[in-house]
Amino acid sequence: MTYKEKVDDFLSQKRIAIAGVSRNPKTEVGNAIYKKFKEAGYTLYPINPNADLIEGDKCYKNLAETPEKADAVFIATNPAASAEVVKQCVDNGIKRVWFHHGMGNGSYNKDAAQFGEENGLTVIHNGCPMMFIKGADPFHRFMAFLKKIFGKLDK
Repeated sequence: MTYKEKVDDFLSQKRIAIAGVSRNPKTEVGNAIYKKFKEAGYTLYPINPNADLIEGDKCYKNLAETPEKADAVFIATNPAASAEVVKQCVDNGIKRVWFHHGMGNGSYNKDAAQFGEENGLTVIHNGCPMMFIKGADPFHRFMAFLKKIFGKLDK
């Protein structure tokens, strides 16, 4: 599957869990992405083991707690925590995962990504949904353009 096919498949899903949303929404990438997915009409499941509410919505401790199985998971945790999220995806039959990997390492964890792929997950290693989601802002569209030009998006 090409990078574009993976992105299109991920964004065509209806129920998305966002792992790594924060109780401190002003500083966290997961919250910004959560809001953008919400604006776009997705059914969302915020995941944070230490929160009850995120952005006014019920928050879940892990992927097994959600009322319906998510179709896909966006990971905005630190790289060390990403491995546990990928394991939960495998354990709960969730087949799509996207590591936030804008600038720097983001949430990307090479071992976790490899584990996911070895267990049948479609893994997006880098980029940000805000570069592709309907209503993407000019900054993120420009970032997508630059990453494509410089070969920084998965092939």
